[in-house]
Amino acid sequence: MRLLYHPSLNEITVQGILYALSDPVRVRIYAELAQADCAMNCSAFLSNGKLKLPKSTLSQHFKTLREAGLIRSERKGVELKNSTRCQELKKRFGPMLLAILKAYEDEAKESKR
Repeated sequence: MRLLYHPSLNEITVQGILYALSDPVRVRIYAELAQADCAMNCSAFLSNGKLKLPKSTLSQHFKTLREAGLIRSERKGVELKNSTRCQELKKRFGPMLLAILKAYEDEAKESKR
């Protein structure tokens, strides 16, 4: 079984974070993980709002988030449990991620009007 790559805190860049969160599906996944009380399986995101996502597409989104350093994934049998690295990232990037998530939330509210 291949190990999952998780960059160290020093390897995480602003450019990588912004790229990972530039996709509406990925930012929605990240926002849901950030609000969750515990780690979530990838399968919890198979139906992302009105959009039905194939497993292969979802896997790519999680890989992008993981390689950007935004989430940590842990194998549990055939599933991956995913959680954010918010506390670690806060030490390096301060309120940047919270501001991005807040802007995403505000945009989502505006689009529903």
